Amino acid sequence: MPKIDYFFSTLSPYAYLAGDGLERIAARHDATIVYKPLDLAQLFPRTGGTPVGDRHPARLEYRAQDLARSARKVGLPLAVAPAHWPTNAAPSSYAVIAAQRAVEAGADGDVGALVRAILAACWAEERDIAEDDTIRDCLARTGFDPALADSGLLAGAETYAANLEEAAARGVFGAPFYITPDDARFWGRDRLEDLDLHLGGKI
Repeated sequence: MPKIDYFFSTLSPYAYLAGDGLERIAARHDATIVYKPLDLAQLFPRTGGTPVGDRHPARLEYRAQDLARSARKVGLPLAVAPAHWPTNAAPSSYAVIAAQRAVEAGADGDVGALVRAILAACWAEERDIAEDDTIRDCLARTGFDPALADSGLLAGAETYAANLEEAAARGVFGAPFYITPDDARFWGRDRLEDLDLHLGGKI
């Protein structure tokens, strides 16, 4: 069974706009997804990137236009400048890590749906995903025990930091970023089709 390592930030608008595309591709190819939330603000300077707040106005203007166009294209609601962005991505990332571990241990719940719920809370619902109530609600809505928001914080922090180191070592420089077992790398929601074709042996 192929495995897709999925590096992302719970604050990434392009991860939000990817919707459930990765999960649908994984289902077609009987692949598993390993969700690896990370801190993009720390990844960018290590891999030649520039944090959004430090970019030239021309780039920021283009980003705003591109986000709005992309949202219309995929039919998802989007606040281009949401009320609670940026915020601390760590608590929601810890929740994703805890949820994935719970599923691996046999618990119910949908990790992909949780990731999408957190992203939507930020980019569509304009909620603060650093807040405990928001995280608990996302956990509950996707089949998880809301108490996961309180458990495994130390392990979550360790995994979150380890994901950053792994990403930098494996050539990840943005989000969403997908890596297959043969080290094929795909950056951005607009490369999901290429990931699909690669897994099918067509490219």
